[in-house]
Amino acid sequence: MLETFQLPFVQRGLIEILILSVPAGLLGTWIVMRGLAFFSHAVGTAAFPGLVLADGLGFAAPLGAFAAALVFAVGVSVLRGRRSGQDTAVALVLAGCLAAGVILASDVFGSGSNIETLLFGSLLLVDGGDIGLAAAAAVATLVASALLGRHWLRAGFDPGLAGPARPDPRVLDAVLIGLVALATVAALTVVGALLVTALFLVPAVTARLLTSRLRSWQLLSVGLVALEGVVGLWLSVETDAPPGATIACVAGAGFIVVAAGQAVGRLPRLAVLATALGALALLGVGCAATGGNDGGRLDVVATTTQIGDFAREVGGSAIEVDQILQPNTDPHDYEPRPSDVSGAAGASLVFASGDNLDSWVGQVVSDSGSDAEVVDLGAIVPERLPGESTGAEASRFDPHWWHDPRNAEAAVKKIESALAVADPAHKALFERNAGAYLGKLRALDAGIAKCVHSVPPKQRKLVTDHDAFGYFANRYGIEIVGAVIPSQTTQAQASAKDLSELAETIEREHVTAIFPESSLSPKVAEAIASQTGASADHTLYGDSLGPQGSDGATYLSMEEANANAMVRGFTDGQRGCRPSP
Repeated sequence: MLETFQLPFVQRGLIEILILSVPAGLLGTWIVMRGLAFFSHAVGTAAFPGLVLADGLGFAAPLGAFAAALVFAVGVSVLRGRRSGQDTAVALVLAGCLAAGVILASDVFGSGSNIETLLFGSLLLVDGGDIGLAAAAAVATLVASALLGRHWLRAGFDPGLAGPARPDPRVLDAVLIGLVALATVAALTVVGALLVTALFLVPAVTARLLTSRLRSWQLLSVGLVALEGVVGLWLSVETDAPPGATIACVAGAGFIVVAAGQAVGRLPRLAVLATALGALALLGVGCAATGGNDGGRLDVVATTTQIGDFAREVGGSAIEVDQILQPNTDPHDYEPRPSDVSGAAGASLVFASGDNLDSWVGQVVSDSGSDAEVVDLGAIVPERLPGESTGAEASRFDPHWWHDPRNAEAAVKKIESALAVADPAHKALFERNAGAYLGKLRALDAGIAKCVHSVPPKQRKLVTDHDAFGYFANRYGIEIVGAVIPSQTTQAQASAKDLSELAETIEREHVTAIFPESSLSPKVAEAIASQTGASADHTLYGDSLGPQGSDGATYLSMEEANANAMVRGFTDGQRGCRPSP
């Protein structure tokens, strides 16, 4: 268990949650007392469009979130003067903020995988700025509580109470709401926009079951936030779940155990709390994953399925490969998990695809505290095609280099040399394995060329889900007519105009088949095929290998399957081919 807390990213998250326990615990009691539970949940959720803007435009997430929270608070204040109730005003503005966030995320920025991070938090994103903001929220909450706590308490019993020596209740409310907004924004990185209530409300409600005194209620709330947060962080790493969702489950479980314990037998309060925390710890132990190198083999990390396959072929029994991307996973739409960082902690080598396809790998290695060498295979391949000039994954070269077997050969040679340097004792094994595999790659290349060239050039017209097959087409003389997503990254989106023009092109060029990809939904491709009379029956493996037992389970079988599918599509299903000799 303690090994988890040795990882740098977990340590940052631990510091963040312990600091946040102060404002979350203190403000949680005032939130419950003053009936601000809906507002505190809403302000965190309403920060979602600000987070999307920050992510899309590349500025600090807390700045975007705080701006959105400010707009939310102002909107609620304006509507409160025109509507009958505060909850109505909060609900109206919240609905508008959520709608704006969804539109920005999908239609404007195409945030894709980032949505989960924005809504449920990520330990991998916590940095010094987040910790500083949490500390500022903690200090502000402590100072305000010391100066205004007794006034908040009076106002909680009589909201209209005022006098010459007492602050205006509206000012008191504004300060309290402002602190809630500040602390909520500080917590968004860890728990996300959707589950911020897990820190600010549930622990305070749980603590209220155990004590009736304000001071002990506040102290117990702070302690519960800290304890449940630490258990939640640990479980999120062990189970690979988002931290916000895990902390929310832990907090909810703690409340249920405490409430049940009091209802059943009026057990001593400390015993109830200890039982709850013990149950959570045992749950964590039961869920914890076990792993590690059990045979003294060299630990290697591979970012993509193709590279993982290359590394296993060359390394054989002398290495242990931790492959980050799994079969049928879209690398353009992937966010690293805590297990990815844990896997990199003990690695000696990290093989990356490069060209911004797996740009997150540097952060993964840094967060793991590893001094592993990162080998960028994309930087050494001989055949290069231009990449995207703009967009989220803009790069100098097209990142799908593995679809040319000549590039695969260069990558295998680089893997062999890197493994030999890292583990000289097995150099001969690596050379032998690499030599055998290079022979298979050359045979594959010749077989695909013969297979594809058997189709007349006028029939070799390719339409795919996205521009992932430029290298394959360039190598084997295939004309790329278009793509459902006219981009080398699936993070882009096709407009209605793009799809209409693609359909016209398919009809004009007499394209017989549209090829969906295994890692993407085929629905749009199937709809265009139905409109144009083309088929959509032949699936390609573009960004990822297929699962075990599929035609694309290995690199060799993947490229064979792609060639077979293309020939079948080009010939309207009349024939296919198998490139293997």
